[in-house]
Order: sequence, then C-alpha cells, then structure tokens
Amino acid sequence: MRIAPAMLSATATLIAVTGSLPAQSPGYTDTPKLPSGWHVHDSGRPHPRVVDPGPAPAKPAPVPADAIVLFDGKSLNAWRGRKGDAKWSIRDGYAEVNRTGDIQTKQEFGDCQLHVEWATPAEVKGDSQGRGNSGVFLFGRYEIQVLDSYENVTYADGQAAALYGQQPPLVNACRKPGEWQTYDILFRAPRFLDDGSVKSPARVTVIHNGIVVHDCQDYLGPSAHRNLPKYRKHGPKGPIRLQDHGNPVRFRNIWVREL
Repeated sequence: MRIAPAMLSATATLIAVTGSLPAQSPGYTDTPKLPSGWHVHDSGRPHPRVVDPGPAPAKPAPVPADAIVLFDGKSLNAWRGRKGDAKWSIRDGYAEVNRTGDIQTKQEFGDCQLHVEWATPAEVKGDSQGRGNSGVFLFGRYEIQVLDSYENVTYADGQAAALYGQQPPLVNACRKPGEWQTYDILFRAPRFLDDGSVKSPARVTVIHNGIVVHDCQDYLGPSAHRNLPKYRKHGPKGPIRLQDHGNPVRFRNIWVREL
C-alpha cells in the first residue's frame, strides 16, 4: 500500500507493532465538506507530525495569584452535573470521569485564559476515538479534543488538541498514556451583530505540553460530530464544560483568568 509522506508519522508505530497497516484510516468520506475542502472527520486528511514535548511535570503547575481556581484537587464545588452536583470521582488530587455525565462550571466566562491538566488511562483500551476520549468546551460548545493520541491513529480533526471536527493541531504533542499533560488556552469569544450574524468568530490559541498547536485559530462555529458547524447568536459569556465520553480520563489543577 502506498502511503503519502504526511501520513507516515501517524502510521509508523502501527507498522512497527503490527507489521501492517489498517485497511483504512479511521474517519469518513460521506460527511459534509469544510471550507478547507476536507470532509468533516475525513479519513484521508493528513495527520500532524509527532513532536516529543519532553517529560511530564512532576507536580501541578503554579497557579497565578489572580486566577479563579476551578479545581484544586479537593472539591468540585465550582462545577455542576447534568442533574445537580458534579459527581466525578476525586482522589489523590485529581477528578476522574466515571460515567455520571458531563460537568460544567457554575460561573460563566467570556474572553479568558484557561489552564487544564489531564491524563488518559495508563492501561490502554480501545483505539481511535474509543481511547482516552474527553473534551474541553468553551461556552459549553467550542471543543478542544482530549484523546490519547500517543501512537493512536484516528481522524486528524478528532485527535488530541484538535478543534473537534474542524481543525487538526499543528503537531501531535501527546505524551504517553497515564502521563500528565497540559492545555493552556487563550480564548476570544465570538461577537454578534444585532441581526444575529457573526461580527467576529470565536478564536483560540492552544499550547499543548508547552508547544503551540493552534495560533489564533478561528472556530467555524460550535463543535459538531459528522456535521458542519453553524453559529447561532448567544450571550457574551458561557460555562466551561468537561466531557464524559465514557473513558476514565483524569483532570487536575484547573484555573481560569478572565481577559
């Protein structure tokens, strides 16, 4: 099978381990097309090259004095679940997804700097989108994907740090399963005109494990699975949401600074 150069970094390890390639890269070719010309979750979209971000931090990063602490390793009081209190498991300074549903902040934010530390399970189970899947949503609708993308082939716009369904990261900076990773996110909320049309889109800069993976990247609209995004006018602020996708992903040291 002939492999395009851009696909080599995403498949080299798979060849080394199994001695063969999958019949087809995960993804779709029957979904709507994005302005880039690629289908949403296009199975043929080139995968970002892999970059080693260096060793995982030994302890959580310091919290700025003016930050609003959303999770300090002890309490989820700043969050709520679908039906009342957030019920994710808490132990050893982290909260773990436990199939009780998404959680979102009680407080709402607009333009902000968000810091999130996360880790996928050390024991690898599943593949593609079934491996360490979660997500960080600004305004509860603009997703930055969380996924175990270490030697795990999936569609490019669904890997770790992708603007889900829209834009892959510039590089794959994922650490090994079980190791702590960081997202530092600068988010600019969209602005709307009185008639509901978009004056300026949502825009994000994402630093994954110290590496810039999105630089002032526009969202085409709220994140969607197998569908095109479409803006609808909403308020100047919204909650931060963490996704329960059924995988026991861990989170710690979450804080935000309003801009």
